[in-house]
Amino acid sequence: MTGARLLHMGGAVVDYLYRIAELPPRGGESVATRHARLPGGGINQMAAARRSGMAVAYGGGHGTGPDGDLLRAAFAEFGIAIIQAANPDVDSGNCVVMTDDAGERSFVSWPGAEAQLDDAVLSTLQPWVDDWVVVSGYTLSYPSSRDVLAQWIAGLPPSQRVVFDPAPVVASIPPALRDSVLARTTWVSANLDEARVLTGEDDPARQADVLLGRLCPSATGVVLRAGATGCYLQERGKPQVLAPAFPVEAVDTNGAGDTHLGVFLACLAQGEEPQGAVLRANAAAAIAVTRFGGACAPTAQEIDSFLADRQNETNNKKIRNA
Repeated sequence: MTGARLLHMGGAVVDYLYRIAELPPRGGESVATRHARLPGGGINQMAAARRSGMAVAYGGGHGTGPDGDLLRAAFAEFGIAIIQAANPDVDSGNCVVMTDDAGERSFVSWPGAEAQLDDAVLSTLQPWVDDWVVVSGYTLSYPSSRDVLAQWIAGLPPSQRVVFDPAPVVASIPPALRDSVLARTTWVSANLDEARVLTGEDDPARQADVLLGRLCPSATGVVLRAGATGCYLQERGKPQVLAPAFPVEAVDTNGAGDTHLGVFLACLAQGEEPQGAVLRANAAAAIAVTRFGGACAPTAQEIDSFLADRQNETNNKKIRNA
């Protein structure tokens, strides 16, 4: 079959969200002012892509139990196709997300069915020609999924588009396995800390040079997210571009990077040029951090309205200063 589809290969979990003033000291306690149990992890990216009009399928594991049930209900709500059957032996994993008053988050995760991939199942999974296969550093860090997934990626046709999201656990991925995936990657989307682990460099220009020049010889480009600064876009053979962030009052930064990547890929899949895709991804991430919870990406129409409002503000400012 054909059609531009995001095929996500793992990492859907349930987030147990706690809003606290600040992290407690060791042995101490903080009282949450808000709590929620919501779909999270890879589903943040998938929901963002769906809300920007991209078809999405989940090729990763999901379990049997209350967390797996919640995830499957979310897949149905978002219109995400599920490829694998539920693992009858374990529930889906979960992540405790503690977000402080500054909007920063800290995690404690428990891997479940999403951390287990079966070679017999993956061998029957054939991506569509136009699929964008997203690989998460989480799935590549788990001993019960990383080798099988890396072998599956290595067996994909050379023309298959593969997107690598290193995730905060990138340092836990065996270097040889990580490098084999990078060598097969079409796009890398990472924050600056993750890119530092991959490249050993601090400067975004040097990070991009190492990624495109040595680690990802087949890649089209690299997106390096820099928080409130914005993100650096490096397309092969072109100057690096800084796409500034949109200033907002952050409530919860959980899932902002996932939202950014999901919208970026949806725009590329619909024919948008990378610079335009990054602009919309920056806007989507700005909207997402004003909302509590992970899978809270805006719709394409909300992004349109946000960008139009910001353009009007810019135009009005120019008129006042004229």
